[in-house]
Amino acid sequence: MNDRRIGIIGGMGPEASADFYMKITKRTKVEKDQDHFHVIVDSNPKIPDRTGAILYGGPSPVPEIIKTARRLGQMDVDVACIPCMTSHYFFEEIQAAVDYPILNVISETAAYIASHFPAVSKVGVLATSGTVAMKIFDKYLTDVDVIYPSPGTQEGQVMEAIYGKKGIKAGFLEGFPVAQLVTASEELEEKGAELIIMGCTEIGLALQQHHVSLPLVDPLEVAIQRLIGKDDF
Repeated sequence: MNDRRIGIIGGMGPEASADFYMKITKRTKVEKDQDHFHVIVDSNPKIPDRTGAILYGGPSPVPEIIKTARRLGQMDVDVACIPCMTSHYFFEEIQAAVDYPILNVISETAAYIASHFPAVSKVGVLATSGTVAMKIFDKYLTDVDVIYPSPGTQEGQVMEAIYGKKGIKAGFLEGFPVAQLVTASEELEEKGAELIIMGCTEIGLALQQHHVSLPLVDPLEVAIQRLIGKDDF
């Protein structure tokens, strides 16, 4: 029996949060309904855009994220996760606002790479421009060189794949966004990357391993295995 109560601080974006919940369900080994974890999802799409706040002085997402986190606390979750990489820029502030542990997806990813890819010395990251500008992954991936796309590719390919009119946040998961992300991945490989982290929640909705030649690491898959594992928090 999986007795842990898991919270999802969601809505950033809604489809990625729903996908995260479904993956928890699918990755859990069960024989009947009652063997699943009790998962509580608070999908709050009214949280202001994280990249807009970090780069352009837009409204801070922190108050709404904390409200969401506290609602989960009222439901007595044992642990929660934020399926949004960019929001981890505010991780310490969010964690300090609640009494239960929030899984840090990026630090878990760094530990996973160190364990499963110990020979890798250069890691490419596909992420939002807010994540790139604040070097959120660099904070945790201290034993490797972190490589990002060139500014032109970051804005023209990666951000268009995520935020564009035919991008992932607009509901497009095939065609245009995949092609844009493949182009950015190829550039990272040319710059020496030995594996690529899908450093934005939405990217994993479109980009799949068969699209690229380098190993793809999905931080949310890493987080799921930790959440449904036997280790305590």
